[in-house]
Amino acid sequence: MTVPVGCELRLFTPVSSADVVELVKKLPDKQCTSDPLPTWLLKHYIEVLAPFLCRLFNWSLQSGTVPSTFKFAYITPLLKKADLDPADAKSYQPISNLSVILKLLERLVSKQLLRYLEDNDLLPDLQSAYRGHHSTETAVLKVLSDILSALDTGNIAMLTLFDLSAAFDSVDHNTLLQRLRKSYGLGGKVIDWFTSYLSNRKQQVRMTTSSSMPSAVLFGVPQGSVLGPILFLLYTADWGKVICVPVA
Repeated sequence: MTVPVGCELRLFTPVSSADVVELVKKLPDKQCTSDPLPTWLLKHYIEVLAPFLCRLFNWSLQSGTVPSTFKFAYITPLLKKADLDPADAKSYQPISNLSVILKLLERLVSKQLLRYLEDNDLLPDLQSAYRGHHSTETAVLKVLSDILSALDTGNIAMLTLFDLSAAFDSVDHNTLLQRLRKSYGLGGKVIDWFTSYLSNRKQQVRMTTSSSMPSAVLFGVPQGSVLGPILFLLYTADWGKVICVPVA
């Protein structure tokens, strides 16, 4: 997919203290181990802290830079299913515990990014996630409708499901950034921000009584982040194009 001529997003819109207050008040009280500031305390004093957070977020958006302290994640391994072998590393799904301040910044970015994609009709037609008036229900109804339509006209219906192993961890950063430029028209400080967001990331696996040495993250988007799933969907958008051929 190639972005239409003249369609581009080069600058983020500055956010206000009111935007920050609104987001913080919607936060759950769940505490992340990477946060020295408890979430409940942040929510309680947000009216005082909002101007400072607003200045930090606007500096990040306008300079195209994500602070390095925001790019360190503590990884918590969670069993994918209760009946899987806990001794097998493949049975676990790595969840990134990220700073709540970073997640606030991600939400501000995702809000502007999705608005731009929606306004310019750049989201895949069959994408249901992260869109207003769409859900898993609309995805299932679309598949069911196509199958019933095929059967009603005397054709054969065949459903192929594609499941990626460690899908989020397989994203190549250079390919993703190239897609954001060419397929979605991101440029200027916006693409600089995403480049900074993906680069020089580090993570550390934490268990109950031990932890690993910090390691560099060279591939993938963070599971547990706000932007991770959105970036993965944009990365794989062309895979959703299905060609239906009637079978007599």
